[in-house]
Amino acid sequence: MEQIRTVGIISKPDVREARHVVPALIAWLGAHGLTARMDEVTAKYAATGEEGFEREMVPDGCQLVIVLGGDGTLLSAARAVAGREIPIFAVNLGGLGFLTAITVDELFPELERAIRGEHRIAKRRMLTCQLQRGGQVVASYEALNDVVITKAHIARIIDLVCNVDAHFVCRYKADGLIVATSTGSTAYSLSAGGPIVFPSVGALCVTPICPHTLTNRPVIVSDSSVIQVLNLAGDDLAYLTIDGQVGEPLKEQDRVICQSSKNSVHLIRPPRMLFFDVLRQKLKWGER
Repeated sequence: MEQIRTVGIISKPDVREARHVVPALIAWLGAHGLTARMDEVTAKYAATGEEGFEREMVPDGCQLVIVLGGDGTLLSAARAVAGREIPIFAVNLGGLGFLTAITVDELFPELERAIRGEHRIAKRRMLTCQLQRGGQVVASYEALNDVVITKAHIARIIDLVCNVDAHFVCRYKADGLIVATSTGSTAYSLSAGGPIVFPSVGALCVTPICPHTLTNRPVIVSDSSVIQVLNLAGDDLAYLTIDGQVGEPLKEQDRVICQSSKNSVHLIRPPRMLFFDVLRQKLKWGER
């Protein structure tokens, strides 16, 4: 990894603990001769008078990005970093935190290891999504967890036709459909009945949400596949959401095309915390 000189900091808003963590972190970075590049939320916590940058601009010129928050904050940071091989150091100030595995108590010891280049990096492939309308691409997105099409109104199911490569899969009548990465298998897809996929497995998971036909089950396909979903619901009756954070309403006959991105997210992981350790801790699985 390139020698670290500038560190970006992206924070979750309205977290009481961050008011203490951020000033201590900035002081620690300064003592180690490192420059901090903060987003607007972090700048408020720091209370130094700096305004901070828009989140998408924080990674510019950085060799490391620290994320203070939960998995949602990390997902937003991952899209800001996308396309650049900048490691993300994610500290859990939130709740469940499958991806933000570093605790506040581990912040400075693990950061010291990262500065020395002794950290472990987990490479997570992103998912790219194109929205086609009338044969034209009208929007493109990158996701770390999932691309989701859901109903936009209460008490309605929507019609979606799914194809994988050249193969017709199903016409779903459901509350929606999730296309999840291996990383995203422990997010919305899991709560909708999808499987847990080991992060290094090259797979995408297609999970229907509350399907009308109960035998419609989640399907795992290769991450080399192209998944195309045709929206048959009327205009604005379905909604496209990326990582649960950004998106837009769909029109009838819109096509959502998903495939593995060329971009990956590089997550710094605690040296002793492995994937099954996280599952046991977060899902309260039994100990030996």
